[in-house]
Amino acid sequence: MTTPELIDIGANLAHDSFDADRAEVLSAAREAGVGRIVVTGSSAESNEAAWRLAQEHPGDLFSTAGVHPHHASDYDQTTDNRLRELQAEPEVVAVGECGLDYFRNFSPPEAQREAFRRQLDIAEATGKPVFLHQRDAHEDFLEILEPRLPNISRAVAHCFTGTETELLAYIELDLYIGITGWICDERRGAHLVDIVQHIPPNRLMLETDAPYLLPRSIKPKPSSRRNEPKYLPEVLRMTAAALNLDDRTVALQTTANAEQFFGLAPEIED
Repeated sequence: MTTPELIDIGANLAHDSFDADRAEVLSAAREAGVGRIVVTGSSAESNEAAWRLAQEHPGDLFSTAGVHPHHASDYDQTTDNRLRELQAEPEVVAVGECGLDYFRNFSPPEAQREAFRRQLDIAEATGKPVFLHQRDAHEDFLEILEPRLPNISRAVAHCFTGTETELLAYIELDLYIGITGWICDERRGAHLVDIVQHIPPNRLMLETDAPYLLPRSIKPKPSSRRNEPKYLPEVLRMTAAALNLDDRTVALQTTANAEQFFGLAPEIED
């Protein structure tokens, strides 16, 4: 019995590490059973590149458009206007990546909070789901997000790597949860194996966050440290094992969840 098509809900395919072989990367993903990919936009430049990629691969690639907290200092009215324009494009399926990241504070926290609020405004105005990022900013993140959720269609905690307390708080708010190769990292991600069971089946989605977070559990170990969408089946395998479910069950559920979240047409089986 074959594993159903997977959807990678977050891959940074506009990253320059893919410039030399992007076509080959997409072909390898398809061969691995990853049929559709949401290309993450996180800055003015990457938003445009992600959108162009989605236009070039209709039905296979989609994109998000937003400003990552690292780039929040660059957020101005021109940025806001362009994000609103991009959300009207059919290939753009979510607002973000947006949120708060106090781990490095590449932008001042107040600039991050303001950019986050303005992107939530866009999600409210457009009805598009929101693609969220949070690192070391849980309390402020919740303070801003929670009162806005009644007016936002759907929201996903992208690339979740946090604690059980954080996970339970997000589940209480009915967020979707994106699981990456972090669950494959026996050093940093072992706690995810223990807590992923808390995620309601209809709120779980899978992603690579390529080129980052190459699953450490892949055998044999890849020669390159660059992650690719073709490795999403390893995230599926480790997640299914943690849930004590078979890969096919989790693949069917996560693909259906991604279709519902991003408003994608259901897969037509042969």
